[in-house]
Amino acid sequence: MADSSEILALLLLCAAGWYWYDGLRAREAALRAGRTACERDQLLFLDETVVLESVRFKRDTGGKLRLRRRYAFEFSAPLLAGGDNRRDGTVLMLSDRVESLSLAPFRLQ
Repeated sequence: MADSSEILALLLLCAAGWYWYDGLRAREAALRAGRTACERDQLLFLDETVVLESVRFKRDTGGKLRLRRRYAFEFSAPLLAGGDNRRDGTVLMLSDRVESLSLAPFRLQ
């Protein structure tokens, strides 16, 4: 029979696996959302990646406690003048659903 330390280790391993898998799903959804927003606005989605900036707990509309992740990405407008035309975008994910997406303001010349 397993003692309590083995059971605790197994539970921690399961929790870590769930956190990793849930994070992969959220990251892929954030990546799709950023890419889609850039395509919609005729912007370039740079580096083809999103970066996890923060993880917090937040309740959804049904009152369930979920993980809220903030992802950052960079984009560029092909028509922006000058050499430095990288802008920041963020995607807020509640579990594996997009809560909001924002793009830094830019001005076309």
